[in-house]
Amino acid sequence: MAILKIAHLGHPVLLQRAEAVADPTAPEMRRLVADMVETLQDIGGLGLAAPQVHVSLRLFIWRTAVGGHSALFNPEIAPLGQETEEAWEGCLSIPGLRGAVQRPARIAFRGQDIAGTWIEGEAAGMAARVMQHEHDHLEGILYPMRMADLSRFGFNEELARFNPPKPVENERQTP
Repeated sequence: MAILKIAHLGHPVLLQRAEAVADPTAPEMRRLVADMVETLQDIGGLGLAAPQVHVSLRLFIWRTAVGGHSALFNPEIAPLGQETEEAWEGCLSIPGLRGAVQRPARIAFRGQDIAGTWIEGEAAGMAARVMQHEHDHLEGILYPMRMADLSRFGFNEELARFNPPKPVENERQTP
């Protein structure tokens, strides 16, 4: 296995639509997924799309709630309902920056797993957000392109300095 180089904002691979994966069970696909998992673990991210490691194929991986990793080849994603949520997002391809992005709260997904089996399901919360973010990479879309308000985009350090977390309701305040 190997840690792969991450493509950064400005690289053309991030702005093109990725190609379908003909055979998710091929040895080179298993190797790519293993390398992507190792890369994601090394860098500490939540998800990673193949174009982010300079491979223009329709594949992304994400860290599951139980600490493992899942891969989805040739994914299709559709919103479920009209509800949306705004949350802060970052990206391994745009290091050091964050932005507030509005996305559907719930999604349906379909794609192939590493065994080539077609799977489908629904996701909400952080899983839905990560899957949508990674799917955008397969379409050549970066999260700032989804932002409606660029005043909510900035460097992590500046955002933390000027937008400290709000106190939890009922939390004691010291004078």
